[in-house]
Amino acid sequence: MSEAEVAKALDSADIQRVLELLPHRYPMLMIDGIIEMKGDESAIGIKNVTNNEPFFQGHFPGYPVMPGVLIVEAMAQTAGALVINHLGTSGTNQLVYFMTVDRARFRKPVVPGDVLHVHVTKLQSRGTVWKYHGEGRVNGQLVAECDLGAMIADQATK
Repeated sequence: MSEAEVAKALDSADIQRVLELLPHRYPMLMIDGIIEMKGDESAIGIKNVTNNEPFFQGHFPGYPVMPGVLIVEAMAQTAGALVINHLGTSGTNQLVYFMTVDRARFRKPVVPGDVLHVHVTKLQSRGTVWKYHGEGRVNGQLVAECDLGAMIADQATK
């Protein structure tokens, strides 16, 4: 089995595998692992929300709330890692570039101590463009959702 076939067969990704799949690093890495991957069809990422996250210093003092845009970013990173894993292109010069966010809804604050489960489901893919529906859930309750569009492209060289 080739390295690409092994990568496609994976059904989860610990933090080390996530770091291989994504270029993001602290403080912009918004997922701690992926507990379920089904080809390029769906995945469930995990974000353990802790009080020492840098964004909590200013959002909001006295009542820390994870910014909605970072929840959307966690959805995008989960979908991006899923696609890169499926294509077997980790470690190459390919990146996932965010294109669109549609129908974003935020239903409940995400706070320190929460475990955010990030569910992404493929809506469609055509060529290098991929679209996913993302949902954020805490204790099974929907806290945020949106549709995401992204494109796989070669990383620009300097």
